[in-house]
Formats: sequence, C-alpha cells, structure tokens
Amino acid sequence: MFARISIALGVMLAAILLVTVPGKVQASELRDSIAADYQKTLDPLFKWFHQHPELSTQEFETSDRLAAELEASGFKVTRKIGGTGLVGVMKNGKGPTLLIRADMDGLPVLEKSGLPYASKRRQINLEGQEDPVMHACGHDMHITSLVGVAHQMAARKNQWQGTLILLGQPAEEGGDGAANMVADHLYDRVGRPDFALGMHVNSLTPAGKIVFRGGLMFSSVDMIKIIIPGIGAHGAAPHRGKDPIVLGAEIVMALQTIITREISPLVPALITVGSFHSGSAPNIISDEAVLELTARANSEDVRMLIRDSIKRVAENMGRVAGMPEDMLPQVVVQPGGAPTTVNDDALAKRVRIAMEAGMGADSLLPYVQKDMGGEDFPFLVNVDPPIPSVYFLVGGTPQADFDAEAKGGPAVPSHHSPLFKIAPEPSVTAGVEAMTWAALDLLSKH
Repeated sequence: MFARISIALGVMLAAILLVTVPGKVQASELRDSIAADYQKTLDPLFKWFHQHPELSTQEFETSDRLAAELEASGFKVTRKIGGTGLVGVMKNGKGPTLLIRADMDGLPVLEKSGLPYASKRRQINLEGQEDPVMHACGHDMHITSLVGVAHQMAARKNQWQGTLILLGQPAEEGGDGAANMVADHLYDRVGRPDFALGMHVNSLTPAGKIVFRGGLMFSSVDMIKIIIPGIGAHGAAPHRGKDPIVLGAEIVMALQTIITREISPLVPALITVGSFHSGSAPNIISDEAVLELTARANSEDVRMLIRDSIKRVAENMGRVAGMPEDMLPQVVVQPGGAPTTVNDDALAKRVRIAMEAGMGADSLLPYVQKDMGGEDFPFLVNVDPPIPSVYFLVGGTPQADFDAEAKGGPAVPSHHSPLFKIAPEPSVTAGVEAMTWAALDLLSKH
C-alpha cells in the first residue's frame, strides 16, 4: 500500500512541477520546435532575404515576401503603411495588445563577406543612381525572426490571449520609417498596443546571447547640414573673396569644443563631421561649402544643448570671418534623426524574468554601452501617451571568432561594413525564442 501511495505522490509531484515551473519540458519543446522550423523554413527564408536586400523606402519585394509569410501563418495583413510598411494582426480573444517590430531595409554597400549566399543585388536609389545593396546591418535576421515568432505564436494560441501585432518597418537606416508609419495613422488602422518589443542582432555579442537593460539602450542621433556661403574669387586673389573652405575648416574644429568644453567629460556626447564638400577646381575660391554631420547624446537635455550650440558656433564663426549678417552659415536639422531609446524599467524586469525562466539565466548577458549608435524605434512608442517598450540585442558572432581576434586573427566586422556577417542559425533561433517567451508572458492567460 505504501508503495502505491509513494507512486501516486511521485506522479502528483511531477505534475505539479510541470505546471508551476516553466522548466525543461516546456522550454525544450519550444526550443525543439524553433530548431525544426529553422531547418525547414527559416534558414531558406533568411538566405532569400539576405540575397534580396532593398534600400530604404524601396523594400517592395521584401515587404511582399514578409506579408505573404505572415498571411500564411494566419495573420491579417495591412500593407502600404508609411510607404512599404506592413502590419500583421492576430486577434485571440480578450486581453492586452502587444506590438513586435522588425525593420526591413538594407544599405548601399557592396558585400564582400565571402558568404555563399552573399548579395549581388544592385538597385536604383532615389537620386537615380545605381547602388550595390547589402544587408550590412542584419535586418534580414530581424524579419526572419519575426516570421519565426509568427509561427510559434500561431501554433500556441491556446497558451495566450489578446492581440498580437507584427510590424515590418521600412527605412530604419534612413531614419524616418517608424515616424512615417505613425504619421500614416498606424494605430488608428490596426489598434494601439499596450506594450511594444523590438530587437537587433549585434555583431559585438556572442551568437545566441541576449543583452538588454531597463533605461537607456541607444543614444539619440541627429543628422545636421551646415550650409556655408562664401564669396567666389580667383585663387591668386583670395582677398577679393570670402573662402568658405577655410571657414568650414574653422567650424569643424570649433564644433569639437562643444564636446570638450561645454559638456561634462563624464557625460557621453559626440559630434562627427562625415562630409565636407566645396569647390570645383584648385585655382578657384568657391562660393559655398557644405558640412554634413551627426550629433549624438545619451539624454534629451544634452541633445538639445548640442543642437543649439552647433547653431551658435556656426553662425558666430561666420561673423568672425567677416561675413555679412545675411550670409551667415545656415544650420539645418535633417530628417533621419532619432531620440534616445529608453526601455521601460518595469517592463524590462518582467521581460527578463520571462526570458530567464524559459532560456536560462546564462542566456542573458549584462548590457554595456559600447558605442553611440541610434535607433528610430522610439518613434513607434514616444506617442501620447507613451507606450511601454523594451528593445533588446541578440548576439550574432560565434565566440570562436572573438577568440581568434584576441589571438591576432581577423577583426570581427562591424555593422555597416562590407565584411559584415552573422551566424544565422544561433542568432535567429535565439531571437525567436527570446521574443516568444516575452510575448507568451505579456499575453498570458490569467
């Protein structure tokens, strides 16, 4: 009799453990399902996206393919939001609404990764010039993972309730894709989410590892043009004109004092002049120069300070050069900037708990800001009232590549490099798994 009681108690305990711990059985089942889906569907899909990159606002084939994949998974798709943007919606009873975003665009970069499925695509840009095109920032991984999440959530409708919105966003590299979708009445058309999630593959993190934190994730970025008028003259008679190249060079150097003398050395801030164009011949003093730069900050206060200071420095350097008031340098903030990306603290804690419970604590690494990159994801959530959101990174580079680099081997290529590449299987499967655990928690049945 005691043996029977012991057996019965053992069965009961096992059942309790299966229910109360998102443990090995449930986690392994999800992981196995994702692995099988990768081999059958996601691997060829990733390679198709990688071989068919498209420039910002011109993601026509990409958008069509992503829409078809979401529709095949049971999502109702709305296309042409903010240009080539699209949204897939799955309603599954009463409950909260969750938005998951993936960006779609490639870059005008000639791929030199050496991959057997490397892009050979060329595309006419908006200026009418032909560019090589490459997924040099990993957006092919993002949209592939979005499809993987669609598959898992559609297969698990008995495990969640509410509404799931999967968003394919154009023109992240151009910086205006998210803002254009919101301006095109995104939330009026598909509903306003209670939460939003986004992710980005990261070449500086070991493949398959997840990285994020509450609070700041990415810096703000502003694209700024400075138009510098001059007075043309012969190169042999510079005193007869006003040289905009000399004035531009003085502005470039003066801008650096904003960072070094107006902002605390303990506060991250950056001004990078990436383009300086003027003149047509070596013996002619031009009548105009144009500087193009990016300004970055880790807070909106510092962001505004930098903007105001750039305008003050440029205009007053014109006065120093003796330019008349109606010919001072003009500072123009260009489209394509973005505010800081800041994760909601409470939501980040909840998402981390869900990911750790499903994937194991060793799958998540602490976040350390390594550069001042920016993201346009905030335009989707910095609305009135704001939408709580979390943005996380998924490692894309095998640990062996970091080990080889440390021993003097090839450097791990950065994003936007023609050599950029990721290990798709560990990064895609980890991205799908992490996002699915987060989605199942945020849309959990009560």
